[in-house]
Amino acid sequence: MLESLSIKNYALIDHLNVSFTNGFTVITGETGAGKSILLGGLALVLGKRADLSSLRDKEKKCVIEAGFSIAKYGLKSFFEESDLDYEENTIIRREILPSGKSRAFINDSPVNLTVLSTLGDNLIDVHSQNQTLQLGDNAYQFKVIDGLANNTDLLKIYAKKLQLFKKETKVLEELLHTKQESIKEYDYNIFLLSELQSAPLKEGIIEELEEQYRQLNNVENIMEQLSKAHQIISDEQIGIQNLVTELKQVMGRLADYGTQFSTLNERVQSVYIEMNDIFEELESLEGGVEVNPKLLEDVNAKLQLLYDLQKKHSVLEVSKLIEIKEQLLEKVDVTENIDTAIKVKELELEGIEKSLNDLCLKISKKRKAIIPELKKQLEAILGSLGMPSAVFKIEINTTSNFLYNGKDELVFQFSANKGSAFGELRKVASGGELSRIMLAIKAVLAKYEHLPTLMFDEIDTGVSGEISNKMGEIMRKMSDTMQIFSITHLPQVASKGNHHFKVYKEDKNNVTHTQMKQLSIDERVVELAEMLGGKDLSDSAIAHAKQLLN
Repeated sequence: MLESLSIKNYALIDHLNVSFTNGFTVITGETGAGKSILLGGLALVLGKRADLSSLRDKEKKCVIEAGFSIAKYGLKSFFEESDLDYEENTIIRREILPSGKSRAFINDSPVNLTVLSTLGDNLIDVHSQNQTLQLGDNAYQFKVIDGLANNTDLLKIYAKKLQLFKKETKVLEELLHTKQESIKEYDYNIFLLSELQSAPLKEGIIEELEEQYRQLNNVENIMEQLSKAHQIISDEQIGIQNLVTELKQVMGRLADYGTQFSTLNERVQSVYIEMNDIFEELESLEGGVEVNPKLLEDVNAKLQLLYDLQKKHSVLEVSKLIEIKEQLLEKVDVTENIDTAIKVKELELEGIEKSLNDLCLKISKKRKAIIPELKKQLEAILGSLGMPSAVFKIEINTTSNFLYNGKDELVFQFSANKGSAFGELRKVASGGELSRIMLAIKAVLAKYEHLPTLMFDEIDTGVSGEISNKMGEIMRKMSDTMQIFSITHLPQVASKGNHHFKVYKEDKNNVTHTQMKQLSIDERVVELAEMLGGKDLSDSAIAHAKQLLN
């Protein structure tokens, strides 16, 4: 419920501060007095984008503040999700700075316009001519039916499921595309992988094979040199081994004659041992070296394969070939196992689709169940508003596609007169008829769900005095369970209000200001009389005004 509204430095309003209570509040005033300014200020505090031209004094900031009682609105979860302090008496403030920037606050916490607008939609429903035109929109018609059918929670679940379904469908499409592309490359990848798997890929393999190749390719020279080395060491006459043995014996005889001799002897002993090791290793190498053309050919083939693979894949290191092999293994594995992944995803989607179909069926059943009652109530209300022949044709047809709100298509047609063909609301209903239909819809909705504060902006435009009297009565009855505002030019509607405010202009120091005040009983009589007969009050206008109030 809107409890207070404060507007500073906005359009023709210098400073306005007004309080409201529950029930039916009417707002009247001459054309141009500033009723639209009041709505504009309220729209800003509810999240509408600001304009620097809104500032009355361009050097000062504009501040609009509205206080709401929200205990019955079930908005705690919204405040938690938005990281805001929940207060049953919530204050919304909007500031427009001279620089053109604007700021918004909920309970003194800064918020962006998206959050402010979302909260505003849950607090006040401002009915304007633009909203009347929405009656012809299929989305708005569904909103009405789903509101009456209590489908809100089901539609939230459906929206999440549909989002998941679309996401997983995209994943499946990507898997199918991957399969299609990988099948094209599969044979080639298998060929490349086979080549790499046939090669002895390991770190340092090329250096190892190149060394082996050099040895095998020069085996005769190696054998010759090993033979010479063996002869140099083991020759009986001048062989190094015999000479070192003799040297060892000589040094052994000197070892006892001093430290310097014993140290030198130890060194000769080391040379003797090392020489014997060398001799043994030479014998071993000489015995192990042999001409092996087959092995040479095999080593050469391996080297050539590695060189060719490096050139083919444009790499310089075997480690890069190993990486490529692992990548090819992964691609081949994906191709060979993708059918399993596709099957798993298809089964997952089947489960989601079944869940969606179940939800659609529940939503559709509840819609179809409420339509006869909606039709009955709308036609009854319109009958009381001077449209006794008004008839609606509302049909639900189920499609095969998942739409944003289920699988239903809605046919919402209207005929205002007997014998007239049914047609779309926007095509067959006049402006006055659309206003009455909108009021009827709001009146029916008010019985089924807790609507926010409703503000009707001249919904009675284009209707006669007697019909406006009935419209005022409907709004008054609606106010038994919710807060209703009506901006009106008709005294019949104005007289039904529990509270009556007047918007007017006054000049101070040659400057025009828009003001707003709550009228007393006597002031209401005068205001209604002026609405009935103009500024020159007649006794009959006064009497008529009193009669309307009574």
